[in-house]
Amino acid sequence: MPQNIPWFVRARLKTRQLMLLIAIDEEGNIHRAAETLAMSQPAASKLLKDLEEMIGVPLFERLPRGMSPTWYGETMIRHARIALASLGEAGAEIEALKGGLAGNIAVGAIAGPAMSLLPTALARIARQHPDLRVSLLVESSDVLLERLEQNRLDFLVARLFERHDKRYLHYQALAEEDICAIARPGHPILALDAPDLAELARASWIVPPEGSVLRHRFELMFRSAGLQPPRQVLATTALMFMTKMLQESDYLAVVPVDVARHYAEHDMVRIVPVDLSCRMDSFGIITRTDWLLSPGARTVLRALQETATEIYGAPA
Repeated sequence: MPQNIPWFVRARLKTRQLMLLIAIDEEGNIHRAAETLAMSQPAASKLLKDLEEMIGVPLFERLPRGMSPTWYGETMIRHARIALASLGEAGAEIEALKGGLAGNIAVGAIAGPAMSLLPTALARIARQHPDLRVSLLVESSDVLLERLEQNRLDFLVARLFERHDKRYLHYQALAEEDICAIARPGHPILALDAPDLAELARASWIVPPEGSVLRHRFELMFRSAGLQPPRQVLATTALMFMTKMLQESDYLAVVPVDVARHYAEHDMVRIVPVDLSCRMDSFGIITRTDWLLSPGARTVLRALQETATEIYGAPA
């Protein structure tokens, strides 16, 4: 067979071989992997052996109690996941087109832009492309990046931090995000002209969970002023619970300004007149460099970029 033909054609690569690589990685041994694919262990062993012989490198290290992917295996497994997910997306897109739709697009966003950017962008998409079905997941950046890696989201409006693996990600910065404190209408702290940090430290707070960047910076704000962070805290990211809890108590909450303005416009909360120094990093649009967006996803992405320019200005 001519050498200019792609290796996977020469190897007569089978989708079951790709599925087997993923199953072995997830199950840890070829016996359980074969069971999940409803094949015999000898058949699974032959599929793996044929693939390794064609590639010319071992894909798994055989251990006394299972199998562990080699560096070659990790590479193949990652691309196997991408290839199978892409084939799955192709089938879903074709079914959507057959049903008169232009496709299903899944977008992820953190809370701030979910309030300020996504409603305007998605309303525009609904008017211009009524045949597109768009779903939105509002979560933390960590959760969204995990879903993006799993091919469960097409792209994100989120943050990238130092700890995140950026090798296969493209980031387009959109805007910085200010943080503020909110309270129920009539909260005693609103009667103060300018509450200081000492008064805020004595208050009860609804804050993000431990380990989050905002939680760390919120506590650091007090420590930098020589104060102990608030002791009575309730940790959550659930906005519906947060607003209800504020209405039922004298808790304060630390949230992005865009979120605060939304609920303040509906007379559910008031923004506390205090400047918090625990600012957040910029957020932006995150896409994968090893994944091709569908035509529908590219349409939604363009609309999002255009709307972001109108709201936040041209990216730096």
